[in-house]
Amino acid sequence: MIEKIETSLKDLLTSLQTGKLYGARHPITEKSIAKAYSSLRDVLTEKAELVIGIIGEELVFEKEVFFDLSNFLKQMVIHLKERGIERIAFNRALELSELNKFIEFLTLPKEELKGEPGELLKLAGVNNISIGKVKVSSATDSAGQAQASDLTNLYQVSLESISSPLTKVMNNEVLDGLSLKLVVSNIVNNLGTYYEQLFKLATLKRYDVGTFTHLLNVSILSMHFSSRLGFSKDVVTEIGLAALFHDIGKLHISRKTIRKPGQLSSQEFAQMESHTVLGARLLMQYVDAIGIMPVVVSFEHHLKYDLSGYPRAPFKHKQHIVSAIVSVCDVYDALSQRRSYKTDYPPDMIHGIMMRGSGTGFEPALLDTFFKIIGVWPVGSIVALSDKRVGVVVEENEDNIFLPLVKVVFPEHNGEVVNLKESKDSIKIERYLSPWSEGKEFLHLI
Repeated sequence: MIEKIETSLKDLLTSLQTGKLYGARHPITEKSIAKAYSSLRDVLTEKAELVIGIIGEELVFEKEVFFDLSNFLKQMVIHLKERGIERIAFNRALELSELNKFIEFLTLPKEELKGEPGELLKLAGVNNISIGKVKVSSATDSAGQAQASDLTNLYQVSLESISSPLTKVMNNEVLDGLSLKLVVSNIVNNLGTYYEQLFKLATLKRYDVGTFTHLLNVSILSMHFSSRLGFSKDVVTEIGLAALFHDIGKLHISRKTIRKPGQLSSQEFAQMESHTVLGARLLMQYVDAIGIMPVVVSFEHHLKYDLSGYPRAPFKHKQHIVSAIVSVCDVYDALSQRRSYKTDYPPDMIHGIMMRGSGTGFEPALLDTFFKIIGVWPVGSIVALSDKRVGVVVEENEDNIFLPLVKVVFPEHNGEVVNLKESKDSIKIERYLSPWSEGKEFLHLI
């Protein structure tokens, strides 16, 4: 019975994800809802009522806590909680039309849900599904803390969500392309409203290197960059998906080779260069699930703007624009990370290194635009100011990428924000404080 309930919950929340992505009345969503209904009917033939609760961020049935399922669908759990739903009860008399209305109800923007959720659902004609409302604290700072908690968890949740599909590709296992696209879409949705906070998290997470951290960072960077370039949400999602798989071939290569301190041998270097072809070959098996763009980006992301990179092809062809976008973000994140063979470079040094590749490694206009958006000192950078105070970058000045807005955190921790463009004659950034060394003592103030 527990397995049946777990299956029905997964199908139900997947249909909600699908509804968020395509709309409640899209044929793909209707097919997903029909599958969820079938799973629920399978349970309701044995139980008169199925009651599911949300405790914290976990899905619960009676004494059973679905930890794995909660983790897999955490963003949907958060989605329910944001709408004041902590309890869902399905009656045996449930009809497919009611489940369709329920999913449509849940996909409405929360701003449109004016009133008690359970009563609104009944008004929509749903009598065999009841939902309970979470009691919300009236304290202003409580709501702020809850939002901060969700944002803090977002990066880790995203990292955990991408681990399974990436591992499946490496193991040549079946991949659920729709679920993966929904994961990436969730990241896009959060980028729209919370990009600065999310990028700040990604900046800090560069110093917590894990197997898939670089891939997620590049995906986040690529999606933000492409959205600012004016691409539609659907295209941004496809770009994020391609970026997520850009280095999949490298994961096939021995970690010993990748992390080896010092110079690689000619054989090891050749093996490293082969990761673009390996990745493209791997991803060709999943074109039906994730499309052709991940294959293209995996193959092209080291070609370089002047075609001096690799892999060597029998004919010359320019990088696809998506490959060029991912290439910029890939190099930027790689330079930002601390590795066994290098320390973390300060942001102004990264800017200088990459600008030297303008016209050779990178398309000049694209690179200029990237730094106009990201800035020389990205959001979250801890910096020492010339007046001996310490601050954190909170906003870029696109018309002068060297002079961002900096919030003072020490010693006058009073929230003062200094616009360096306006105070450039009196206050300047003196140097970058790495979170690994000098900046470590100020992390708790950010």
